[in-house]
Amino acid sequence: MSRGETQRGSDIVLLFVVRCLLSVVQYEHNELNEHNEHEQLEEKMSQQIRLTTPLTTEDAEKLNIGDKVLLNGVLFTGRDAAHKRLFDLIQDGKELPIDIKGQVIYYVGPTPAKPGKPIGSAGPTTSYRMDPYSPKLIELGLKGMIGKGNRSQAVIDAMKQFRAVYFGATGGAGALIAKRIKKAEIVVYPDLGPEAIRRLEVEDFPVTVINDTKGNDLYVEGMRQYAEE
Repeated sequence: MSRGETQRGSDIVLLFVVRCLLSVVQYEHNELNEHNEHEQLEEKMSQQIRLTTPLTTEDAEKLNIGDKVLLNGVLFTGRDAAHKRLFDLIQDGKELPIDIKGQVIYYVGPTPAKPGKPIGSAGPTTSYRMDPYSPKLIELGLKGMIGKGNRSQAVIDAMKQFRAVYFGATGGAGALIAKRIKKAEIVVYPDLGPEAIRRLEVEDFPVTVINDTKGNDLYVEGMRQYAEE
């Protein structure tokens, strides 16, 4: 796949993800009265799939590429440095410091929180950095990952085999995404700073399914639709 083709597919996928994000936040600054705003927001959200973590195999299997999902409950954060440490523990036969079974990891290194806020800007990290480590985590029960960009074939194969999904979040919208994070605390590897593993409590965190349990890829589908146009 050429860089140009990947970019075209990414652009189409970005439209899916932006729509998901805007469907949640677009009413926050309008001039409708409170009653009408609430009714319209609920109607818009009803078109999306709400899931609460930890996810089950059944939760993952019912999702398809392009589905707009609102995640609730707990997410864990982690980037490549934290992933390498987890992977090394697995290779050494040691217990992981967090239980990843059924969990979702968000690839993010948030900025410092402003006073009174649980977290700073929290936009997604490019996911390929985690590709060397993700198949093993998926095998051990990880059910979801959130990031931006496409995944390697090894990760896609692991998601299909062990019934996990990859979600896309909107790059460049970290401040808006942070509004959906209600609590954040460092639970592992504080020495990594922004890349420490955090436990996030989220409400209606907007994502789009990029890779499903059937081996489908929204980037590939996006390029197919682009070529047909």
